Amino acid sequence: MPEVSVLEVLLHGDPIGTLTLVPGDRTLLTFNREYIANPARPTLSLSFKDRLGGLLTDFKPVQTRVPPFFANMLPEGSLREYLAGRAGVNPSREFFLLWVLGKDLPGAVAIRPADGEDWPPDAEHREEEEREAHARRALRFSLAGVQLKFSALANATGGLTIPAHGVGGEWIVKLPSLRFEAVPENEYAMMSLAGAIGVDVPELKLVATEEIEGLPRDLGALKGQALAVRRFDRSDEGPVHIEDFAQVFGVFPEDKYKRASYRNIAEVIAAESDERDIAELVRRLVFSVLIGNADMHLKNWSLIYRDRRTTRLAPAYDLLATVAYIADNKAALTLGRSKRMDEFTLDEVAYLAGKAHLPEKLVLDTAKATVARFHELWRTEGRERLPKGLIAPIEEHMRTVPIARA
Repeated sequence: MPEVSVLEVLLHGDPIGTLTLVPGDRTLLTFNREYIANPARPTLSLSFKDRLGGLLTDFKPVQTRVPPFFANMLPEGSLREYLAGRAGVNPSREFFLLWVLGKDLPGAVAIRPADGEDWPPDAEHREEEEREAHARRALRFSLAGVQLKFSALANATGGLTIPAHGVGGEWIVKLPSLRFEAVPENEYAMMSLAGAIGVDVPELKLVATEEIEGLPRDLGALKGQALAVRRFDRSDEGPVHIEDFAQVFGVFPEDKYKRASYRNIAEVIAAESDERDIAELVRRLVFSVLIGNADMHLKNWSLIYRDRRTTRLAPAYDLLATVAYIADNKAALTLGRSKRMDEFTLDEVAYLAGKAHLPEKLVLDTAKATVARFHELWRTEGRERLPKGLIAPIEEHMRTVPIARA
């Protein structure tokens, strides 16, 4: 393996910087002079913005990892193990994992080797034939998170096809869980209910797993419904840039439950966006408490840059009633003064508004309207779409949540 390896960082197809792996397994991020000098530069991340709105350019090397912004583009858990195994790459070597998966990352970022070599140098010195076999098997896209999911293309008959080389999908396909019952059906019902209430959600549908063409053979035994969600970071004009709040706050994925609160998220939205997004934040937060979604961590909130520079709250995703599987009355992040959903009252909503300097009337009116609309639609848009075994624990949770009586 060469002593130094360089990956180019592209944003909207244009090179803006490099990631360099140097001896000692350290990775350095450097922005190009042209990107630094461009006053109309497209936004890569709010985490690279200084207090005066300028671009941060001086970064410390990162040991064994890639910088947090890029680490958060990589899958976690079983999905990382699966994609790394197919590619023949050590899942802990994030620089080389980015090398393999960098053609199709979340948002408008792409990674390519600076020297044009298509496959990374192999630290284990495998035979060339074995490296080529891994290159053929690799699914070359990256979707952040831990759930087993794939990037898919819509085929001519309206079904879904997993791309042969895992690049360029317009949909995310979330496969059934081997551990929990009807996870795709749960998420479909909750996302549909959220959309009916007024939450901004992407297009989604349930698809039988046997109707998904090109599903890797080692996953062909999975049966049941999968959830297909249209990617809001893709458009007819090309990729649309997004970043999640772990990237915004510059924390590694494993700290997605620890390093910030909903107040911190609200402060960013208040500073960078407008009252429409403040109302959307409150709507999603109240909805998540009502359904018992205990997993709305930093990576489940994102910003989107549709004009490449202006920040807006991205459409909602991963709205799941987790209490149907695990009895847990604590939210992923601190709500107001605590994480406890059974202590989340209108007073707590007002406290959050005050601490984050949000307009209190807008916040309280949005919270009340969300609760009222939820009760109007729960039976038709929520309850009737859920498998029967999931309903009782969700409704039991609702009875413990004070905001449900607001």
